[in-house]
Amino acid sequence: MKGITIPLNCLPVGKKAKVKLLRSDGIIRRRMLDLGLIPDTVVEAIQKSPSGDPTAYYIRGAVMALRSEEAGRILVEMA
Repeated sequence: MKGITIPLNCLPVGKKAKVKLLRSDGIIRRRMLDLGLIPDTVVEAIQKSPSGDPTAYYIRGAVMALRSEEAGRILVEMA
């Protein structure tokens, strides 16, 4: 599955991917950029909450939780 572009919310737990595109705008886009989600940033899905949303991601040395709606607007390439 290497090289396939998918929404971040479809990344399986334990897998890594590189950010390719942010499909959001306004305040949400600014928040994603502030979190370090810029092109070629490596992101790893590490854990889903018991209810399935949000999911915890390892991004630039920190663990951050993103809701499925937010993560679905981030396109990543499987590593």
